[in-house]
Amino acid sequence: MQAAAPEADCLRLIAASDGAAIASCAADGDAEASYAPVLQHGGIFYVYLSGLAKHTGNLLHRGQGSLLFLGDAGGNPFARPRASVSCTVAEIAADDPHYVELLDRLEARFGNVVGLLRTLPDFRLLALTPIRYQYVAGFGKAYSFAANPNEAAPSD
Repeated sequence: MQAAAPEADCLRLIAASDGAAIASCAADGDAEASYAPVLQHGGIFYVYLSGLAKHTGNLLHRGQGSLLFLGDAGGNPFARPRASVSCTVAEIAADDPHYVELLDRLEARFGNVVGLLRTLPDFRLLALTPIRYQYVAGFGKAYSFAANPNEAAPSD
């Protein structure tokens, strides 16, 4: 099934991004904003985060989070294209059959620093599965749509 124009534009903006702002919520309700490189594969977003970082604990404790991808402001930061993706969150265990493949993909995309991070015992691989997309293409151009697990993202 072909994605409608706003959905396709949203998915293209995400595919062109190499990272995203991460929104998470602590157990006490405090909001936490952070950033991480993001790998998109099979319609799921993967981040490799330090277990020492607040956002990692928040994402795992709550089992949910949000990613924000920003497009080029084109001279008007008020009309910057952006996509916010609400996700469920799960850790990919080191003994998962896809763990090594996903880290290899991260390393291929983001370089040798991932190889270094792989040697650090606190780093954890998280899968963020999209539930809902909010896409703002500019003034008066806001769209919301549910994730379609049957449709692969453009970067696949």
